[in-house]
Amino acid sequence: MKITNLAILFICIFVPFYLVMDFRTGDQKTAQALSDQYSASLHTAVQDASQMLNMNVLQEYEAGYQSRKFFFANKERALDTFFRTLYLNFDVVNDPVRQGALAGYIPAVAVIDYDSYDLYAVDEYRDANGERVFKHMWRPKKPYSYSDDRGNSINFTLDSYVYAYDSYAKAWVEGFREDLEGTTNIPLLDNAANFEAMRKSVIVKSIQQDLAYYINKHNEYATRYGVHYTFSLPQISQEEWINSIDDIGIMAFIQGIPIGDQFYNNYALGGGRLVKKTEIKGAVDLTTGIKYYYPSTCSYGYREDETFSSERDAAAAGYYPKGCMNR
Repeated sequence: MKITNLAILFICIFVPFYLVMDFRTGDQKTAQALSDQYSASLHTAVQDASQMLNMNVLQEYEAGYQSRKFFFANKERALDTFFRTLYLNFDVVNDPVRQGALAGYIPAVAVIDYDSYDLYAVDEYRDANGERVFKHMWRPKKPYSYSDDRGNSINFTLDSYVYAYDSYAKAWVEGFREDLEGTTNIPLLDNAANFEAMRKSVIVKSIQQDLAYYINKHNEYATRYGVHYTFSLPQISQEEWINSIDDIGIMAFIQGIPIGDQFYNNYALGGGRLVKKTEIKGAVDLTTGIKYYYPSTCSYGYREDETFSSERDAAAAGYYPKGCMNR
């Protein structure tokens, strides 16, 4: 065979191969760019939503005196902000049809509150005509509940505060575990290490189980609307789960958006205490011996002996107010 014929044969065989590879490489780059764009949009939406968890109309729902973690999470405002930001970043603000299509790829949003959690997910009900309707809605709030083999029950919170039922005394008690230690017939309250391990386990497993259920249930809804993807709870490390329950927050999942020959699948977590309350310092003026309290943003050179979460606690401990403007 002549060299020219071999050259032609080589071109006929290998050029199409290289063209296909080049096209595939281009598709992969496009898919990666879209994936990065979607991830940025999702994380921005969750961060915006997490800040709204703090926004409460009534001061009584702000951080309480007893617990620095107590907050009334504003789930409605957070969810509204989440979707507003998401629609803006996906460029579907004025397009209800595309908004509905995007919502079809969001199997669940979870709000982690101080003493319970809320899930926003698709559920079904019968309309006035008896037809099955699938719709995103808030599921009933669920506490972080635990019970032992003695019939005792405990509702945990994001710190050591509990609402517990003592089956032997047939009475409800509440308070911080350390204050209740030795005063009840509930063994778990008498062991700090076991209590903390069980508290974290119960909170994480409760949220995990409900998320897995509703994300899996989303498959039925998605199939009816032409979304060809199997929704499931993604693998999240135990460390990330533990970090997610350190304070109130929000977590959202987006799955199944086609990008090339792949599917976009991601989640994002956002803490609700992004704006931390200023700590209150309790200090002693060594010259006069007077005890003052003031915001941690002030500096007087006094000996700082204690840190409080509120001015009320500092005043109760015998400290006098001293604002930065009095310096």
